Amino acid sequence: MLGDETGTIKFTAWATSDLPELDEGGTYRLENLVTDEYEGRFSVKLNRTTSIEEIDEEIDVPESGGTSEEREIAEIDTPEEWVDLTAKVTQLWEPRSESIAQVGLLGDPSGTIKFTKWATSDLPELDEGGVYRLENLVTDEYEGRFSVKLNRTTGIEELDEEIEVGDDAIAVEGALVDIQRGSGLIKRCPEDDCTRVLQNGRCSEHGEVEGEFDLRVKAVIDDGNEVHETIFNQEATEELTDITLDEAKEMAMDALDTTVVADEIRGDVLGSYYRVEGPTLGRYVLANEFELLGGPTDAEETLIKARSL
Repeated sequence: MLGDETGTIKFTAWATSDLPELDEGGTYRLENLVTDEYEGRFSVKLNRTTSIEEIDEEIDVPESGGTSEEREIAEIDTPEEWVDLTAKVTQLWEPRSESIAQVGLLGDPSGTIKFTKWATSDLPELDEGGVYRLENLVTDEYEGRFSVKLNRTTGIEELDEEIEVGDDAIAVEGALVDIQRGSGLIKRCPEDDCTRVLQNGRCSEHGEVEGEFDLRVKAVIDDGNEVHETIFNQEATEELTDITLDEAKEMAMDALDTTVVADEIRGDVLGSYYRVEGPTLGRYVLANEFELLGGPTDAEETLIKARSL
């Protein structure tokens, strides 16, 4: 992060730029940076034409880049906002990287949200089952899924109280009428705490990387009244299609084309009738549980076909 009197912004310095290291807490004059934007989030990139001059002066940077606001988890719908939460740690996971101190789920009566605490934040440990007052969290979003980040400005106060965590899961029933682009065998960015899908071998955040294979289905389920965009992760996709990740990689290798996997999935599931349960993440329903149902009535089938057209 870079900061001045007006706020903060993320920066990236590419390894190929051959630039000197920036020190945390240092003040610099930076020339020839390139601005970038992803889903409304702005950042700057340092490249080989960028010039860096360290300056012996201090800049007063706002601690949180702005004023944090009290929120319930279900109210978080914008990335790059500073928020305060009173929440319970409902689950802790094993971090994927040494740069992450803790990762897991926070919950309040309105629902749950993923959190990440960086190792460099030098914050106390959160205990599973503990209830905390958390100030100065930064919101993040990827593919409609919101999360919060704890940083060195975050305040943590353990509370001697109990919170009943709300269930944000919903259930939908209907015909699977479409398999969206980005389904099947995909590659994700391997960088710490980044799961973005690569486009032509590039991550929108980290540039050209060697991706890691994953399997998913982005489906549209029509219940006769409205459509529900639904995501099946690798485990759910393997159960849905009876195709494992290894089998999908073999199929793509044999055909020299990854799109054959999505085509195979489309032929297997399109038009089938499902009940799906899971939390809503932005505009998506995450398929935590699902079952194949009998087909719709003739009237329902006609309506669904008409809507899908």
